[in-house]
Amino acid sequence: MSPAAATTTFVAISIAVPNPTAPSRGRVRLPLGGVPAAPRRAVASMAVSAPRDSSVPKVTPEEAAKLCDRNFGIGADGVIFVMPGVNGADYTMRIFNSDGSEPEMCGNGVRCFARFIAEIENLQGTNRFTIHTGAGKIVPEIQSDGQVKVDMGEPILSGLDIPTKLLATKNKAVVQAELAVEGLTWHVTCVSMGNPHCVTFGANELKVLQVDDLKLSEIGPKFEHHEMFPARTNTEFVQVLSRSHLKMRVWERGAGATLACGTGACAVVVAAVLEGRAERKCVVDLPGGPLEIEWREDDNHVYMTGPAEVVFYGSVVH
Repeated sequence: MSPAAATTTFVAISIAVPNPTAPSRGRVRLPLGGVPAAPRRAVASMAVSAPRDSSVPKVTPEEAAKLCDRNFGIGADGVIFVMPGVNGADYTMRIFNSDGSEPEMCGNGVRCFARFIAEIENLQGTNRFTIHTGAGKIVPEIQSDGQVKVDMGEPILSGLDIPTKLLATKNKAVVQAELAVEGLTWHVTCVSMGNPHCVTFGANELKVLQVDDLKLSEIGPKFEHHEMFPARTNTEFVQVLSRSHLKMRVWERGAGATLACGTGACAVVVAAVLEGRAERKCVVDLPGGPLEIEWREDDNHVYMTGPAEVVFYGSVVH
């Protein structure tokens, strides 16, 4: 590597439940084609700094995919960029998935983004700011206990706007529509939280959906690339534990099976309410830990609350 090679400074942020046996903060400096990193707990998202006066990410989609590789890179579900704010927002957020594609936004990524800002700005106590995303304005609030609460805005229910080719079943919404996948007839509800989601609580042929028994790597891509979803889709498989407690697994568009998906958890609660399965305020269990989701009736906004913590700092030479 030439001494003049550019470096990108980043901080990796985990949205998984803390692992008490994992090492504390470490520092790494890896070439993009570096050797496999030492084993460590899974990183759900990774925030990357960028010059305040630049609107272009310092990392290409191809480089982002290398960084996200869990064998030959750092390991993450996506790379997030802190960009200058536009349209009156304090910051702009862009993200590349682990396959190099760019989604509209990422719910867990917003929490990681907020924690990253708190780290570099040395913010203390309760703080809130606005973030411009491809899905519109998002408002995270870092709370005094370290949790991050995010106003995710209003869910989009119109099938054409999600988008899905499935016909509306309830006003303009697609609620409990039938979708044939892998020889089963699934009942799905479609929701957009700025990015498309297909939520299912089961199929005709399944008496009870046991999400832990699903082979996500096999069935997930079938949903993601289904012809009914022209922009592809994220898919959430859900078990109802009670009217205020849901359990989900997710196959994310462009990232595959992940430990958690913030927009997905929001979509799950919206779908559960539309189907009459749950109340408007729920705890949603994901493999990476629980999130608190509330779909308020007074303003029609969905609010997500959950943790975000630093895993390590480092810089990448490229």
